[in-house]
Amino acid sequence: MRAALLQMTSGDDPEVNLASAREMIREAAGAGAGAGFVLTPEVTNCLSASRAVQERVLQYEADDLTLAALRAEAAELGIWLLIGSLALKTGDADGRFANRSFLVASDGAITARYDKIHMFDVQINDTESYCESEGYRPGNRAVMAATPFGVLGLSICYDLRFAHLYRTLAHAGAEILTVPAAFSPVTGAAHWEPLLRARAIETGCYVLAPAQCGSHSASEGRERRTHGHSLAVSPWGEVLADGGDAPGIVYVDLDREEVARARARVPAITHDRPFAPPA
Repeated sequence: MRAALLQMTSGDDPEVNLASAREMIREAAGAGAGAGFVLTPEVTNCLSASRAVQERVLQYEADDLTLAALRAEAAELGIWLLIGSLALKTGDADGRFANRSFLVASDGAITARYDKIHMFDVQINDTESYCESEGYRPGNRAVMAATPFGVLGLSICYDLRFAHLYRTLAHAGAEILTVPAAFSPVTGAAHWEPLLRARAIETGCYVLAPAQCGSHSASEGRERRTHGHSLAVSPWGEVLADGGDAPGIVYVDLDREEVARARARVPAITHDRPFAPPA
């Protein structure tokens, strides 16, 4: 199966972002490229640092125009589509949103939903800080889904730093791990590739990480910048494709036999042992 990772520069206007996503999806699935599995990055519909903008433009899942349109695209093109994530209203009493990934089958049906578990609450330096949990509620459930080309384990961005999540997914049968992201340039330069390669090596899974990149336009509030470098990593830990730092599409051919071969060479996924915590 050929997979296509879309590297986008989403702003805070969902309609503009949707038009960009649809164009890229059609290019990836077209006769020249032939991708049967297309992946978009985190917050495909709206990347904004302004709570006021989010309140104004975000929608509930049942009403979300991006979700409806991309499901229709998947059905029309006959492809599997991972919508890396959408920022969505939830109706929660505290007003927080969901950061939710969707796996859409080739008939347009939603086969899996995953809400980001780990919130990016960090102080990177004196001028750059984030508190994702102020605007987004965390999920509480790991999610897998079977496809014709392998079993997927879903995650989003900051989840990448929590190795136990991916080992749990691999033990449950995952062969492909998806990590759509909007990584900060500072942490991206330092940690993005090493963490993605580590998750592949530890589990013997493919790791597919479509990313946001560049400077994101903002009608209100501060502009965000993201690292880019969408990566596809083999089950042996090799970088198969790197999207660089500009919008575009990277392709990788998936072969689930590579998962079996990597795990046969170093079967660490079968070598877990119980142990007592330190005293």
